[in-house]
Amino acid sequence: MEKLKLRVTGQGEPPVLLLHGLGATGAVWDGLTSQLDRRLLAPDLPGHGGSPRLPEYTFEALAAAVADALAEPGPVAVLGHSLGGVVALELASGRYGLDVRSVLAVGIKVEWSDDDLARAAAMAARPPRLFDTREEAETAYLRVAGLTGLAPADPDGVTETAGGWRLALDPPVFGVGRPDMPGLLAAARCPVVLATGENDPMCRPEQLRSLVPEAVVLAGLGHNAHVEDPAAVAALLTPRAD
Repeated sequence: MEKLKLRVTGQGEPPVLLLHGLGATGAVWDGLTSQLDRRLLAPDLPGHGGSPRLPEYTFEALAAAVADALAEPGPVAVLGHSLGGVVALELASGRYGLDVRSVLAVGIKVEWSDDDLARAAAMAARPPRLFDTREEAETAYLRVAGLTGLAPADPDGVTETAGGWRLALDPPVFGVGRPDMPGLLAAARCPVVLATGENDPMCRPEQLRSLVPEAVVLAGLGHNAHVEDPAAVAALLTPRAD
């Protein structure tokens, strides 16, 4: 398959692999570039931004595509947000030929109701919405990614078609399903830190701490904690990047 779009910035080893959440792109990590003295690798996940689509979206397929996009097998530290956090944990299993030395996963939704899964399946089956202008599509991109008022739209987040503008996001990604968090954590071959924002409605602190009692709660932050306060998230990663 065609390689993922990969942003590479900075210097310093080992590199940090940055995996964005559902609906976003690798550009969402731009605020971290001044916070980490490392080479940063920020792909657009399959079905997002400038990266190709997959015939089927599973956590395993996403992890395999990310590992294939990298020019070297590691070592690498991985920082993932939400969906990207699940992919980071999948990579930590060692099944993809990537030497993952540490994982920091922020804002993973760990509790899923039947209604949650049904809504996600409905979104996955919905055709892409068309917009008359690029500006309207970019506004929708920010809303879907949860970035309204937090970050500028990434030009790769939208695309022009014959009928107008649409999100680059491939809707079937919404159907990726519920992660097996206990299984992923048990399979990880490296240190793992889970964190969430104090005010994250998708990953409430009490939910995360019921799974991992030592999970970190970032005071005053929401679901996109890495955008709201890049320094607070970078501080969790920096001591473990080696």
